[in-house]
Amino acid sequence: MNNKILEQMEFVKVKNLFAVYLQTEQGEQELAALTPMTEEKKIKRAFAEILDMEAVFTEAHSFGVGQIQDISVSIQRLQADADLDLTELLGIKHVLLTAADLKRFYADLENVSLTELQRLFEDLTVFPQLQGSLQAVNDAGFIEDFASPDLTKIRRQLRQREAELRQLLQDLLKKQAEFLSEKLIASRNGRSVLPVKNTHRHRIPGVVHDISASGATVYIEPRGAVNLHEEISRLQADERYEIQRILHDLSQLLRPHTASLLQNAWIIGHIDLVRSKYFFLRDYKGTVPSVSKDKTIHLLAARHPLLTDPVPNDLQFADDLKAILITGPNTGGKTIMLKTLGLAQLMAQAGLPILAAAGSKIAVFRQVFADIGDEQSIEQSLSTFSSHMTQIVAVLNKADQDSLVLFDELGAGTDPKEGAGLAMGVLEYLRSLNIKTMVTTHYPELKAYGIMTDFVANASMEFDQDSLRPTYRFLQGVPGRSNAFEIARRLGLSDTIIKKAEELTEMDSDANSIIEELEKQTLESRRRLEHIAEIEEENKKFNRAVKKLYNEFSHARDQELLKASKQAQEIVDRALSESDEILKNLREQSALKPHEIIAAKGRLKELAPAEELSKNKVLKKVKHSKAPHAGDDIVITAYGQRGTLTKQLKDGKWEAQVGLIKMTVGEDEFTLAKNQTGKQSSKKKELKVVKKTNRSSSPHARLDLRGKRYEEAMQELDAFIDQALLNNMTQVDIIHGIGTGVIRQGVTQYLRRNKHVKKFAYAPQNAGGSGCTIAHLG
Repeated sequence: MNNKILEQMEFVKVKNLFAVYLQTEQGEQELAALTPMTEEKKIKRAFAEILDMEAVFTEAHSFGVGQIQDISVSIQRLQADADLDLTELLGIKHVLLTAADLKRFYADLENVSLTELQRLFEDLTVFPQLQGSLQAVNDAGFIEDFASPDLTKIRRQLRQREAELRQLLQDLLKKQAEFLSEKLIASRNGRSVLPVKNTHRHRIPGVVHDISASGATVYIEPRGAVNLHEEISRLQADERYEIQRILHDLSQLLRPHTASLLQNAWIIGHIDLVRSKYFFLRDYKGTVPSVSKDKTIHLLAARHPLLTDPVPNDLQFADDLKAILITGPNTGGKTIMLKTLGLAQLMAQAGLPILAAAGSKIAVFRQVFADIGDEQSIEQSLSTFSSHMTQIVAVLNKADQDSLVLFDELGAGTDPKEGAGLAMGVLEYLRSLNIKTMVTTHYPELKAYGIMTDFVANASMEFDQDSLRPTYRFLQGVPGRSNAFEIARRLGLSDTIIKKAEELTEMDSDANSIIEELEKQTLESRRRLEHIAEIEEENKKFNRAVKKLYNEFSHARDQELLKASKQAQEIVDRALSESDEILKNLREQSALKPHEIIAAKGRLKELAPAEELSKNKVLKKVKHSKAPHAGDDIVITAYGQRGTLTKQLKDGKWEAQVGLIKMTVGEDEFTLAKNQTGKQSSKKKELKVVKKTNRSSSPHARLDLRGKRYEEAMQELDAFIDQALLNNMTQVDIIHGIGTGVIRQGVTQYLRRNKHVKKFAYAPQNAGGSGCTIAHLG
């Protein structure tokens, strides 16, 4: 599609109406690049996506995708083997979480059948391990302590040294108060110092960092604080190095999945764009048109999207109709009608809803051309007529039978007779090529051309004879009637002058009478169509109400069935219990044989068979909502840290990724964290859970030392045990393999020396045997 028509129709302004509904940068980029399409299959697919989104909102009124940033630059850096910073990792984390939320939303979606969006939801890829690892990146933009055992240890030591420094300075504030100019701890050159009176500067030994402007105060770093400051500086450097290492490790984890991450981001942005199309359709009362198999255009109550309170108009442009000629006075709305048709076609071919009523139909054109308004070029010294003819010639050279041509004031700017002749010549040329054309004109000769020529129709814009103002209502099949004499008469011009003018112009009164009668018939037909449209709208409202009531009834029925089944089960259980007692008495009295008792109990159970509830939507939803799934974010109840479930193991156990550590947890050892749209409760609440949690039920972690060098393995083991103790774990698994036995022996010696290890032993044969040691901590 040529860019000139997009500029003439102000297509960018139309797209801005959709931009206000977008939540993602990916959606904004796709909307900015959106242009009309020429492939019918793609257009129909875009329309089907909007209808799918409408069905989604019927079931889930608050559906959203969340705000995510463009990650394309971050992905390019990953592909170039660069490490990402915190902001970039946070952007990818939000994409992963949003993809998981959308996948979960689609899995829980009921009573909705999707045709096109189903493919998008299913193509989303969930990465539980990556989600769990990126939990180490806090939404505030910093690395959590649990990101690695070394970072946990460094920050613990850092907090201890900072506390010691504060305590030291507080003690000096109390003991040396008489030597201080102020009882406070100041800061100079990144060091905590005391403001000492210059006269007593030798009473507090230490390093002088600054002197006040008056010279009365000396800022001294006490000698005891120097070593602590040095230790803090060293730990801060270690912290920075460890954070860089963590960022490198997280980048390495993401690097193999760049293609899937980009696909996820595109799908999220595309769903966001489809969502914005639905909101536009809903708020502007638009519609998704159908696509005609030929070149038929059928617009009902079409409106211009950039006008405030536009007048809706119907337009019938059948396949065999080649040209529509709109005649009438200026300011009547002819040009607006021309632009309304052009914009409806461009919006529809771009896969956007149009401002029209249900039942509208559009065609597919490879090109849309227009010559609208005065494009006089001062630089080229072209007159209005020359400018128009230049544009018309350019259009005629490019247009074919797959084009739609829109001409405003065809043939204007020159002698009326010559202009009318040129206009008819251009129309005849376009008609001979089967090119659909809409033209506005003032020339009365074109009215006769429209009546006398096959496959050409007249049209006009309605004019109110009482108020002498245009109504902006489109009248198809009725040529524009001259109102000049009537307007002049109502404004007080002498009848003598008007009669003389009528005689000089040889006005055909019969033609005007025919036009007037056609206007009346058209208006009557329009009133009937509007009445039919009102009835159709009432029917739609009734159908929506019935559908809503049906859904509510279906939901209530499922709940009642669930309730009734529980009551029935209670009755059956009570009856079986009583029957057991009766049968027991009978057996004791030898009234029945054992096999007869068993048969009797079976017949009793058959009297009230268990109801099949697998199709009960309420029960299904309750069960589904409580069951954990791979990819769910969780909170480890033992110590309040967030992670992500990566896969389900046997016996109700799960593997979870918490930062860079893998854990094995039971379903009673974690709670499901809420998704992005509903955040989990604050950390304070999570810590309360920790205090109430029994240590014996805490999860245990695994450490795999296979393939490590001895020194590296012992360092990792020390950090791992330290982390496990900090996280209040009671059991850990250490996988060392058998091999030469060096690492296994080192693990045994380390565990024997560690006073926090209560006991340890090799794992059972089915869990690794002598290649794995299980240690119990306390």
